[in-house]
Amino acid sequence: MYVCLCNAVTDKVIRKVVQQHQPQTMKELRQLCPIGTDCGKCIRQAREILVEEQDNATYIIEVA
Repeated sequence: MYVCLCNAVTDKVIRKVVQQHQPQTMKELRQLCPIGTDCGKCIRQAREILVEEQDNATYIIEVA
């Protein structure tokens, strides 16, 4: 699903960036992925994906 229509960024791209580079803030995510640079409507959904992936990474570490 497209999160950022302005830059054609999908949720899969954001998830992959978070998994590989582990940004801790939206600022760090925005430096790695072109989101929120034009209209900004994607920021809320991108933040939700960031938090979700961070929670998943924490769960995996705790299980291991």
